[in-house]
Amino acid sequence: MGLNSNRVEDLSCHETALRIPPELTMAPPVEIHKVCLPQKQTTLQKFKRRVSEIFFPDDPFHGFKNQTTWFGKLVMALQFFFPIFQWGPHYNVGLLKSDIVSGLTIASLAIPQGISYAKLANLPPIVGLYSSFVPPLIYSVLGSSRHLGVGPVSIASLVMGSMLNEAVSYTEEPILYLKLAFTATFFAGVFQASLGFLRLGFIIDFLSKATLVGFMAGAAVIVSLQQLKGLLGIVHFTSKMQLGSVMSSVFNQRNEWSWQTIVMGAGFLLFLLTTRHISMRKPKLFWVSAAAPLTSVVVSTLLVFLLKSKSPKISVIGHLPKGLNPPSSNMLYFSGQYLCVAIKTGIITGILSLTEGVAVGRTFAALQNYQVDGNKEMIAIGIMNIAGSCSSCYVTTGSFSRSAVNYNAGAKSAVSNIVMASAVLVTLLFLMPLFHYTPNVILAAIIITAVIGLIDYQSAYKLWKVDKLDFLACLSSFFGVLFISVPLGLAIAVGVSVFKVLLHVTRPNTMALGNIPGTQIYQNLCRYREALRVPSFLILGVESPIYFANSTYLQERILRWIREEEERIEASNESSLKCIILDMTAVTAIDTSGIDTICELRKMLDKRSLELVLANPGGTVMEKLQESKVLESFGVSGVYLSVGEAVADISSLYKAHNQA
Repeated sequence: MGLNSNRVEDLSCHETALRIPPELTMAPPVEIHKVCLPQKQTTLQKFKRRVSEIFFPDDPFHGFKNQTTWFGKLVMALQFFFPIFQWGPHYNVGLLKSDIVSGLTIASLAIPQGISYAKLANLPPIVGLYSSFVPPLIYSVLGSSRHLGVGPVSIASLVMGSMLNEAVSYTEEPILYLKLAFTATFFAGVFQASLGFLRLGFIIDFLSKATLVGFMAGAAVIVSLQQLKGLLGIVHFTSKMQLGSVMSSVFNQRNEWSWQTIVMGAGFLLFLLTTRHISMRKPKLFWVSAAAPLTSVVVSTLLVFLLKSKSPKISVIGHLPKGLNPPSSNMLYFSGQYLCVAIKTGIITGILSLTEGVAVGRTFAALQNYQVDGNKEMIAIGIMNIAGSCSSCYVTTGSFSRSAVNYNAGAKSAVSNIVMASAVLVTLLFLMPLFHYTPNVILAAIIITAVIGLIDYQSAYKLWKVDKLDFLACLSSFFGVLFISVPLGLAIAVGVSVFKVLLHVTRPNTMALGNIPGTQIYQNLCRYREALRVPSFLILGVESPIYFANSTYLQERILRWIREEEERIEASNESSLKCIILDMTAVTAIDTSGIDTICELRKMLDKRSLELVLANPGGTVMEKLQESKVLESFGVSGVYLSVGEAVADISSLYKAHNQA
C-alpha cells in the first residue's frame, strides 16, 4: 500500500453522513513533527540505487562481499554460475539412491511423452527422445531447482507446430520444417538466456495467471481434439488448429474411421485417465500414473505386433533410427524468407516455456523451503535450448507432470535429470527397434491424458469471484485460442491484461477519509461506518503514483470531490469547507506532470479561499517537491507528517484566528 498505511482499497460503499461534535475536536494537543527530506544524494548515487533496485532486488552478489582472496572469489563465481559446484561437494550415496529411483521413474514418463509431444509439434518422434537427452544434462549443471524434470512440454510443442505449419507444410517440406524448428529453438534459447543475463525476467510477468489459465485450457481443448486423428484412425486430417476446422475434418472423414483403432484408443485412454485419477486421490501412489504411459506403450506395441495380420488399419510409428543425437548446427536457418517466422516462433515458445519452467521450479522449491533464482533458471533454460538446437532437439523446459513425479518419487537434486537422460541414452542406443509397432493411437491417448490437467476450472471460477477483468482476460485467451489461432489468442489475452494495467495506472483509486473516534487513524468513509467527517476539512487519499498518465484525471477527480463536498455541506447546513488535506501515504512516486498538477490545484483552490495541505509524502516525492521549489509555495503549515497532525494543527490555527 505504501508507507505506514493501514488503508485498504474500497470496493463497497456504506457511507453514513456523520459529523464530529465540537466537543470531540477538543482532544489533547498533538505533537507536530517535522517532515524531513531524504538524505542528499548525487545524481550518480540515485541512478546506481535505482538500477540496483530494478535489476538486482535480491542482491545476487552479496556472497562476494565476504571473500578476501581471489581463490575464494573464483569458487564463489563457479558456484554462482554453475550451481552444481554448490551442492556437488555435499552429495552422498544416500542422495544418489533417491535420485536414481526418481530419475528412472520420470524416464518411464519422459520416453513416451517425448515421442508424443514431438508428434504434437509435427516433428519426427525421434526428435522428442533427443530432446529428453541433451537438455536435462545441461540443466543439471546450470539449473538451481532440485526437482525440475526437463524435457518437451505440450504447450510449447503445440505453439511451435501451429505457428510453423502456417508458413511451411511439414508433409510437403519436412526438411525445411525441421530446419525452422531447430532455428526457432535456437532463438528461443537466445531470448531466454538474454533475459537472464540482462535480468529482465519481469517481461514474462505480462503473461498473468489469468491469461495462462485461459490459454492453457484453450490449448488443452485444441490439443485433445487434434488427437481425434489418432484415436479414430483418420489418415487425411486438417493441420489447422481452429475448433471449427478440426471438428469439420473429423466428421468429413467418417469413412476413414477405424473401429479397431477406436476400441484400442478408448481402452487405453480409460486406463490412463483411471491411473491419473488414482494418483491424484492418493499422492503416495504417484508411481501408478507415472508408469502408466510406458506400460500402455509396451502393451499396445505387443498387441499390434501379435495382431498385425488381423488389424492392418492400426497405424504405427514405424522405423526409428538408433544412435545419439546427430549434430544439427548445419541445419540452423539464418537467412531466407522464413527467418522472421522462426524468430517469432522462437520468442513466443521461449516466453511460454520460460514461464512454465520458472513457475514449476518455484512451486516445488516452496514446498521444500529453498529458493530458486529466476534469472539463473532463465540462463539455464536458454543455454540448454541453444545447445539443444545444435543437437537435433526442439524447445524444452521444466514440465509440471514430470516435475511432480520427480518430487513425489523423492528426488534430492538435479542428478535425477542425469539418471533420466542416461535411461533415454540406453533407449536411443539399444531399444529403438522395439518402438516400430507402437500404435499412433497410444500416443494420442498419452497426449490427451497429459493435457487434460491443464484445464483448471477451479482457478477460472476463482477469477470470476475475485476479479472480473482477470476473468475477461482468461475468457479472451480461451476463446481466442479455440476460434482464431494459438498465437493470436495469446496476443488478445496479453492485450486485455495490459489494458487492465493501464486502467489501474490511468484511473487510480481516490477516496474521502474520516476519523475513527478516539484515535488518530483516518480511514475510508465509505468502508468504515464509524469513521466521522471532520468539520471544515475534506481529507482525500490517493492510492497510486502521480505522473503524466493520471495527473489530469486526478486533478479532475479531486475537484469533483470538492464540489460534491460543498454541495453536501450546503444541503446539510454545516460549517463551510476551508481545507483540503491530500493524504499522500500511498503516493510512491511523482513526476514533473504530477508536480505541475499539484501546483495548479493549489492555485485554483487559493482563488476559492481553500487551503491545500499535503500529508505524509514519501521520501522520493518530498525530494522532488523540494527540488521543484513547490514546497516554498505551501509554506510552513502546508506539509505534515500525518493526517492527524495536519487536522490538529490547522484546527488550532483556525480556533486561534477566530478567538482573535
